[in-house]
Amino acid sequence: MVDHPTAAFSTCDLCDVHKADDSGAFRVLPPGFRHYGGNGAFCGPVATVKCFEDNTLVKAALDTPGQGRVLVVDGGASLRRALVGGNLAAAGARNGWAGVVVNGCVRDAAELRAAAVGICALGLMPLPTEKRNEGQSDVAVQIQGVWVRPGDWLYADEDGIVVSATSLLG
Repeated sequence: MVDHPTAAFSTCDLCDVHKADDSGAFRVLPPGFRHYGGNGAFCGPVATVKCFEDNTLVKAALDTPGQGRVLVVDGGASLRRALVGGNLAAAGARNGWAGVVVNGCVRDAAELRAAAVGICALGLMPLPTEKRNEGQSDVAVQIQGVWVRPGDWLYADEDGIVVSATSLLG
């Protein structure tokens, strides 16, 4: 379980505090991600899935207890298939996930907004994925050129998404 609740935070404030960090422990994802979920701000420790146009492992992860974590999905930035839709958003909310960040697309916009979970993605695409049982879980992924590793902490709000090797809230 997450040690701190999803406390109020600002990614701008976090960047102000850590802007001189050149160790690589503090990273900022580039702009381009939009919010689609019911929670506009979310944070938590990271779990990862790497897949391409196949959301089998995304579903498997969101069907497990989230314990306040954030699932980071490296979908290879594909804009051709949606990796998360209404059913998976509902599963994530029901199972205690704080959020999902998809380097790719999502679908079912109205259902995503109704789910009590944060969801960020590159865009909307109504076409679902193919089920090939391919991909990897709990591996380091590169999201828009930024490394994200299982156990990192992710913070997302309307200003952006930051990742840290350690929790930034005390």
